[in-house]
Amino acid sequence: MAKALLGYVGGPDPRLLSEMRRLQQRVQDLESELVRIQSENDALAAASREEALLRSIDVPQAEPALT
Repeated sequence: MAKALLGYVGGPDPRLLSEMRRLQQRVQDLESELVRIQSENDALAAASREEALLRSIDVPQAEPALT
C-alpha cells in the first residue's frame, strides 16, 4: 500500500523522468555559462588592473616638437 501511495505502481512516471532530464540539462547549461562568464570576468579584471597600472605610471606630457 505504501508503494501505491508514493506512486511506484507501474514503474517510474515518464513525465517525471523527462522533467528530471530536462532540469539536469538546464543545470549543466547554467554551469557552463557560469564558467564562461567567470573566465570573461577574470579577463576583464586583468585588463582593468593593467590599465590602472599604466595610469599610475607618472609620464610627463610630451611637448610639441619645434620646427
